[in-house]
Amino acid sequence: MINIVLVEPEIPQNAGNIVRTCAAIGAKLFMVKPLGFIMDDKHFKRAEMDYKDFANVSVVDSLKEIQEANKNAVFYYASTKSKKIYSEVPYPDGCFIVFGKESYGLSETILKNNYDKCIRIPMAKQARSLNLSNSVAIIAYEAMRKQNFSGLENYGELTGRIEFDD
Repeated sequence: MINIVLVEPEIPQNAGNIVRTCAAIGAKLFMVKPLGFIMDDKHFKRAEMDYKDFANVSVVDSLKEIQEANKNAVFYYASTKSKKIYSEVPYPDGCFIVFGKESYGLSETILKNNYDKCIRIPMAKQARSLNLSNSVAIIAYEAMRKQNFSGLENYGELTGRIEFDD
């Protein structure tokens, strides 16, 4: 299992999509205040759909609160300012992957204090960043791949609802 941390998320649709991703992979999601929306926001509720019923989501006051409660855990910090690529780290069970707010990411202080644990998604030079929910999905699924998709369904079945043309 992995843990996803959103530091001061601003866009309800992104946060809702991330709830769905976390629910789909069995990850715990922490959202650090202040949030740029209220949990009853219609855009947040629409994006999270019925996944909230089995998602494990906590809203906390600070990143420090999470770090202090999990002193022995491994933390990674996603940033476009890192030199290490997200696929180069091991993602042990129980690790935390921390993402910053949509408008400017994680603070320079967080990055400087944890630079050896910062990771990035490669992209074209002219691109500033990716959408937050896309970034979470990319890195979360890499972490789950490195954990052999532990606890996830690894097969699918036809349900009879799909029609094929001859």
